[in-house]
Amino acid sequence: MKKLYFFGISFLLFVVIGQNAYAAAREWELDQAHSNIYFSVGHIYSKIQGHFNEFSAKVSFDPANLKESHFFVKIKVDSIDTGISKRDKHLLSADFFESGKHPLITFESKTITDAGKGVYEVAGRLNIKGKEYDLTLPLTFAGVKDHPAVPGKQVAGFNGTITVDRIVLNVGDEKFYKMGLVGKDVEVLVTFEALAVK
Repeated sequence: MKKLYFFGISFLLFVVIGQNAYAAAREWELDQAHSNIYFSVGHIYSKIQGHFNEFSAKVSFDPANLKESHFFVKIKVDSIDTGISKRDKHLLSADFFESGKHPLITFESKTITDAGKGVYEVAGRLNIKGKEYDLTLPLTFAGVKDHPAVPGKQVAGFNGTITVDRIVLNVGDEKFYKMGLVGKDVEVLVTFEALAVK
């Protein structure tokens, strides 16, 4: 009887510890009004900046449980906005994004690694124009605090920059680059605020 009792207690401890070890990371709801995906690319001598007006992100993140943490970002290409409608239409054409055939850009994390000093290497797969590429986005975790304007909620912040080669990603060929008109290196800034119940 004692052996059976001991086995029962041991089994319960194993289940509880196992559940804690593999518990899902904390889920966060993106604050759309205070999040953005910006980009900047060279044009002859100047820098043209823009962003995407429509995107979503599913965020599960806990610095103490990176194994179960996860990012999934979906961008609507047609929402590109550089402030000039004629330029936006050109970017959506076959010369660049070809949005009629490829309306979405997605990024899904596969692993998240603590790189120190608040920086997390978010490695995953970028899907753009129907092809997938390995991409590692270094995100700085700004922290968590009680939201000063939303009672009962906490807010987390994530900021990261990365430079990608648009030609490697098939966003336009080398034609405009060789003309000295449009650069190939695109600087991307991801800045997210996300909310969770306190």
